[in-house]
Amino acid sequence: MGMESKFIWKNGGLVPFEEATLHFLTPALHYGVAVFEGIRSYNTPKGPAIFRLREHVERLFASAYVLGFRDLPWTVDEICEAHKDTVRANGFNDCYVRPLIYLDGGGWNLNVDSGKPSIMIAVWEWANYLGEEALAKGIRANISSFTRHHPNVSMTKAKISGNYANSILAKTESQRLGFEEAIMLDPQGYIAECTGENLFLVRKGKIITPSTAPVLEGITRNSIFTIATDLGYEVLEQPVSRDQLYIADEVFVCGTAAECIGLSEIDFRKIGDGTSGKVTREIQNVYHDAIRGKVAKYESWCEYVG
Repeated sequence: MGMESKFIWKNGGLVPFEEATLHFLTPALHYGVAVFEGIRSYNTPKGPAIFRLREHVERLFASAYVLGFRDLPWTVDEICEAHKDTVRANGFNDCYVRPLIYLDGGGWNLNVDSGKPSIMIAVWEWANYLGEEALAKGIRANISSFTRHHPNVSMTKAKISGNYANSILAKTESQRLGFEEAIMLDPQGYIAECTGENLFLVRKGKIITPSTAPVLEGITRNSIFTIATDLGYEVLEQPVSRDQLYIADEVFVCGTAAECIGLSEIDFRKIGDGTSGKVTREIQNVYHDAIRGKVAKYESWCEYVG
């Protein structure tokens, strides 16, 4: 994956890619005191559009407040425009967008109030996160030996950089075991989410997803929830046990990077017929049209770069 571009937006303006650097003694590097977002820009009939940009920037700010930053020196509107400026300056159509608010100085006493925040926004060209073949065939997953964070330990509603050591431990283990993704349980033993995706299962015509209490409130999750409801499916938010996944007709996951992907196998147990199921494909198709501005009712989700 090539992550290079021409420009990165830093604290108010664009700088050349090579100049977007940090000093070794940046406290965020040592303590993980940073929050980020994963956002996508897609080519549409009207040019590149960033998918649900405002919602992502609002969540970025919310994550910063959860982490303890109290007075950010930017507005949501300013940072939304900065995202569009960065995509436009780099001339990309389909690309991944990564904003990061981080503790730039001070904070060595483990108190964010003694430091100052900075922000950078990077973009790079990126195709499907899990591969084109995964769209049709689905991917293999296992239940991780690592538990998802307790909601009162690491604040599961915030995309805090340090939290993702949990995901790295789980995903590295799963891929070394031969799976593509890890499914993580919450501290009570129920299904939480994957390392970077929310999870849904289909059983007897109904779609079920874990509640948002122990997991990240995914923006793609919200999009899928809306699409499924509009297609006429009943979507239930309730606790999900590990064995409910094994006997589901379909299981699929979603996230900005992964988009919408079916699970063909969990813990060496085939799910359904072992491919992406009918409901998954139906939702997948609408979602893929929506992110490219091809569905009128969802066009408001597309923030055109211009």
